[in-house]
Amino acid sequence: MATVTDKAVTRTGPETAAPAAKTARARLQSTAAVIVLRILVILLALVLWQVMSGPVVPEYAVSKPTDVYDALIDMLGSSTGWNDIEVTAIEVLAGFGLGVAAGTVMGLVLGSFPLLGRVLEPLVAAVNGIPKIALAPLFLLFFGIGQWSKITIAMTGVAFVVFYNIYLGLRLRERELVEVVQVMGGRRQHVLGYVTLPTLAAPFFAALKTGGPLAILGVIGGEFIASSEGVGHELFTAAQNLDAAAEFAGLIVLVALTLALNGVLTALDSYALKRLGLAARRRPQPKN
Repeated sequence: MATVTDKAVTRTGPETAAPAAKTARARLQSTAAVIVLRILVILLALVLWQVMSGPVVPEYAVSKPTDVYDALIDMLGSSTGWNDIEVTAIEVLAGFGLGVAAGTVMGLVLGSFPLLGRVLEPLVAAVNGIPKIALAPLFLLFFGIGQWSKITIAMTGVAFVVFYNIYLGLRLRERELVEVVQVMGGRRQHVLGYVTLPTLAAPFFAALKTGGPLAILGVIGGEFIASSEGVGHELFTAAQNLDAAAEFAGLIVLVALTLALNGVLTALDSYALKRLGLAARRRPQPKN
């Protein structure tokens, strides 16, 4: 079947649908093979861990997968375990959100006013050079051992990552594109929509994906130093008691929290880039 227009002839039919179906089937098979291989690698690692724990590696140091499973079930089956998970999750989300907001505002302000940026950038770099975990005792003095000290530690780590991505993105914005929009009669909102946002989208979401693990690191570090609840507190207690099974159970919870946060950020990234028209376009399939 052929559709004739005044510009082109478009062919449709089984001869074009078959290659597309084969491509989709091949892509699905490739994805399934990768998933199966990942599962096999994980199972192999667990089997080696179970076999080597004791004869090769001291069991008190690495425990066994079966013991870790029991410890994880005990943790998830108790109200104390879920309370610790809830406390840590709240601290991570609050610190991450406040850090993104603070870093975005700092980046936009210093990036929009070059003179202010040149004056304050060395000061920001100096503060950023201080290890965030070294600031934890100071935050503990200000906010105590409650949640706000951990939230502040997490916020500090995220804020600087977001700030530098926004700030450098604005500095690297193509001046020619801004001038073109202005010559065509565009106002500030047009420059923002057509130049600034598309330029900052990729570095901004890259900063979010980098800041997520930093927020978790800051919260767990703060809970290690001084806390009465949270996953970090349970990890520290397990380490003091030489309870490797409980230690690995807590680490599994942190991995799950990291994967969940990264999944949400990835979905948000894809949606935002699609709305901005910046999503990666598939390459056209070669015609036979």
